[in-house]
Amino acid sequence: MSSSKARRGRPSPVRESALAALGCDPDALWVRDAGLLFDPNFLGALHTELLDELGDEEAHATLRQIGFLQGLRDALRLLEDPSTPRGQGYGTPRSAALPMQLRHASEGVPPGGISLDGSWPERIEAGARLASIGVAAEPVCAVSAGYTSGWLSGMLDADILALEMRCAATGAEACRFDARDVESWIASGEPGVHARLEALPFAALRELVHERTPAPEAPPRSEAPELPDEAAVVHLWGPVMIVPWVGPDEALAAVELVGRDPGAREVSVIVVDLSEAVLDEAFAAAALERLVEMVESRGCELLLAGASPQATVVLADLERRPLSTHKDLSHAVAAAFQIAEAQRRLL
Repeated sequence: MSSSKARRGRPSPVRESALAALGCDPDALWVRDAGLLFDPNFLGALHTELLDELGDEEAHATLRQIGFLQGLRDALRLLEDPSTPRGQGYGTPRSAALPMQLRHASEGVPPGGISLDGSWPERIEAGARLASIGVAAEPVCAVSAGYTSGWLSGMLDADILALEMRCAATGAEACRFDARDVESWIASGEPGVHARLEALPFAALRELVHERTPAPEAPPRSEAPELPDEAAVVHLWGPVMIVPWVGPDEALAAVELVGRDPGAREVSVIVVDLSEAVLDEAFAAAALERLVEMVESRGCELLLAGASPQATVVLADLERRPLSTHKDLSHAVAAAFQIAEAQRRLL
């Protein structure tokens, strides 16, 4: 990519906001193909050229936007892909192009907020930066931070910003980041967070990705088996358990399978589907808090899906909260597999 070519023609306002007025085409190969985006040679050259042309601040903002576009695009492709395997025995869907490790972090997070900490174990961008430019004075994995922000924003259906806190390019032992929703970051008072948020115009970037991501083609029905219609069926997909909510006793009984049933012992993330739930405010909160406690006692994470407006009111009053809530089951299942994969990498 040369800047002279990148600047030919003036970009639309959305593209100008998304790519810092570089005029870079979002359909260019380096935006469309994550395999190339995380190639060390390409990353090193991209860092070098943008730093020479734009300076540190604007170059890093542009790199974050490039990464965000690809991360969000990858997440939406996964969530919308009708060929994603379903049901016991079909394995797990593909994961993020950038290997990352994630862990739930709740300290200092406002009620209802999202907070994760993690690392990029392969340190791809830091290594590329060291090889092409040398040791850095501050964290420099802007593409990785942008990709992680976009991936989590898509998977968790929220505006998520990932900030690199320690970087191997500065001499640290690892590249580590914190990821939080926008409101939680603002409440944290973290220095520099407002500049990072300004560099990621979430609405404009989402619009751009939605406009340029074609809908996946539906495969033959035999290639993507549908879930059974029975509302009370519990599904085990490797490390992920899907529990339809038909009542507190049934949900608790399903969770008790973990650790007792050999087929459920590898479960590390449990998704409770509330889409058919009718929650009695007098009893539902206590039952859900007991469920969260039971899941945590087994070393698992709990995600909720499909909560109705009534259920949302009940969830808002919980003292013990699940890791996250999602509008529909497909988003929750995709997030659960990503969390399970991150847990596996941490072992």
